[in-house]
Amino acid sequence: MTGKAFDPMPPLDWLRTFEAAARLSNFTAAAAELGLTQAAVSQHIRFLEERLKSRLFARLARGVALSPEGAAYLPHIQAA
Repeated sequence: MTGKAFDPMPPLDWLRTFEAAARLSNFTAAAAELGLTQAAVSQHIRFLEERLKSRLFARLARGVALSPEGAAYLPHIQAA
């Protein structure tokens, strides 16, 4: 072992939230699909971005758009 702390995979609910928000390009629509509040979706995404140390979405006036990092991450999440 290298002495580096083990970094576990992000919680599955954060990944599900990311996938829905990315596919729908809207946190509110993702919340409705997942049975969550919009605030919970926003919090999941924020926690995931903090864990990954990367911005996954650009927040727009009407919805969200994937950042280049988010677009690169999405196929891996969808394949899983």
